[in-house]
This record gives sequence, C-alpha cells and structure tokens, in this order.
Amino acid sequence: MQTEKKDIRALTKEQLRDFFVAHGDKAFRGNQVYEWLWNKRVHTFDDMTSIGKTTRQMLQDNFVINHIHVDQMQQSSDGTVKNAVRLHDGLVVESVLIPTETRTTACVSSQVGCSLDCNFCATARLKRMRNLNPDEIYDQVAAIDSESRLYHNRPLSNIVFMGMGEPLMNYNNVIKAIEKITSPEGLGMSPKRITVSTSGLPKMIKKLADDEVKFKLAVSLHSAIDEVRSKIMPFSTNFPLADLKESLQYWYAKTKSRITYEYVVWKGINDRKEDIDALVRFCKYAPCKVNLIEYNPIDDGEFQQADEATINAYIKALERADIVVKVRRSRGKDIDAACGQLANKNEAVS
Repeated sequence: MQTEKKDIRALTKEQLRDFFVAHGDKAFRGNQVYEWLWNKRVHTFDDMTSIGKTTRQMLQDNFVINHIHVDQMQQSSDGTVKNAVRLHDGLVVESVLIPTETRTTACVSSQVGCSLDCNFCATARLKRMRNLNPDEIYDQVAAIDSESRLYHNRPLSNIVFMGMGEPLMNYNNVIKAIEKITSPEGLGMSPKRITVSTSGLPKMIKKLADDEVKFKLAVSLHSAIDEVRSKIMPFSTNFPLADLKESLQYWYAKTKSRITYEYVVWKGINDRKEDIDALVRFCKYAPCKVNLIEYNPIDDGEFQQADEATINAYIKALERADIVVKVRRSRGKDIDAACGQLANKNEAVS
C-alpha cells in the first residue's frame, strides 16, 4: 500500500538539506528547493527550472506541494477583491484585498470556519472544520500580493489576521506563517505591518508577549461591560474583562506596543452612556487606540448599526479622554467581503 506523500513545505530548510544528503546529493540543493518553494512561490516541481530533471522527479516521487487555488475572485465597486480559496482537501476559506490610495491590505483567514460564537459574525455560524497550515496562510498573502501588483501596481503593504477564524486558537501555525511572511527568504514583509486580531483570549495574549512577537495586536472588544459583552460574544463568559485587562497590561509591559480595540456600536445593545463611559475607563488600563467599525448586517436584523449621534458621542468621549479614535467605514459590502461577512456564500464551496 502506497503511503501518502508528505507536503514538502512542512519541512524546514535543514530537513530539506538532510533529505538531499541522505539521497546522495549536496546539501545546498535543499537551499535551492527552499527558495523555489517560498521566495519564488512555485506551484509545481517542474517550475524549479534551475534543478535537474532527475532531481525534480525524485521530489515528485517523495513529496507534494499542497498549494491553494483561488477558485473564485469577486471585485467590489470600491476596488476590494474577495478570493474564495480552495485548499488541497477541497475545503474553502476566504481572503480579501482592501485597497486605499496609500496602501493595499490583505485580510487573511486562519481557520476553516471559526471556533467561537460571536452572534454578529457570519463566520461564527460555520462550524470550525480545521486549522489552516502555515503554508495555506502564506499562500493567501502571496496571492493577494500578486493581485495588488496586478490591479494596483504596487506590492502588498499590510496584513491583518481578521478573516475567518480566531488566530490565537491556531497559535503555532499563525506564528510559523508570520515567520515565513517576514523572512527575507519568504515575502520579506515588516512585522510592524502585520496585525493579529483576537476576540480576547487572555492566556494566549500573554503567550504572544512572552514570545516577544513584533507584530501588532488588535482586540475585538465591542463592550467593556461583562454582561453586555457576553450577549454579543457568548464565549467571553469564560474570559471576563478583568482577565483580559490583566493580559493586555502584561502585553504592553512586555512589548511596549499599543493595542487597537475594534468596536462596533449597535442600536439598543451598546449605545448607552454607561457603555461609552465603560469603554473610556477600559482604555485607560493600557495605551491604545479605538477603531469604531461600521457594522455589516448578516441578514437576520438582530444587530443594527447605531445612529450617527451615538457614534459621535463615542468619538467625543474618547477624544476628551485623549484616546485616539477612528471610524472605519467598511469596504467590499456589495460582495460580502466586509467585516463579519465572510461566510463562504459563493458557489465554490462543496
């Protein structure tokens, strides 16, 4: 019975070098293959043109390259691009290219579906099927970088882990992917241009700090009152705000990196004066900025965008307290590519 071939991108450079030595070749051949796989982003062994045919056949006999395929690409009227990304096992995730005049940002997924149960998010209604591998995360970024160059004549400038899934519940693979993305042997992007967004898992936030990561941290907060937050994000009952506060203070003490709070204001849910006051208090615990995010409905009407007067009340209160606040208008709404809308509605899912 034939054993299943190993995905070659699961090997480190050292393991690739060892493989070639074990097969009677020179160790440097491993370096060449590694460069083809990551820096040159080839999809097949035949694309490795500087390597002899016999060697390419040996690789073909022993390994596969489980590359993603962009099954479907939708373009929004505002220039946003949504990719339906098919994985090697047939599952599909979504990733998004968000262009502005000065930058292009990749919003990437870290899980197929999601482990959490945020009531306002379409992705949370999909059951979590599996974590993405580091190469699958990397491939999403590489594909969006190519699209950025094609449609906007410039390389990708920023990455946000705000697609499908909770990145800190796929911790090791996300960290490995970022290491590849920031390595000169990979995409060579600065970690300062990468933001990992979490729904707020205190233990894992502390682990990030202990691991001395260089990327930025964003937290989906949405309320600084436990009872309100647990209605919006039921899982947060297990992660009270007191624990989250402590982990964020720990993060800042270790990294000196300011936290971004993502905050959607909904009518009748977190639009009272006490909600505003609670957020201002929470923002005092560690240096931060607040992104007030426009809400994108997911059909059932339970959550409705708050009116402009409420948004302005939030802005005034935060600015009075010297807290940086920005209102983020969603992009790609017409193709379900905006915040909270990624749910594999396209026909590429099987």
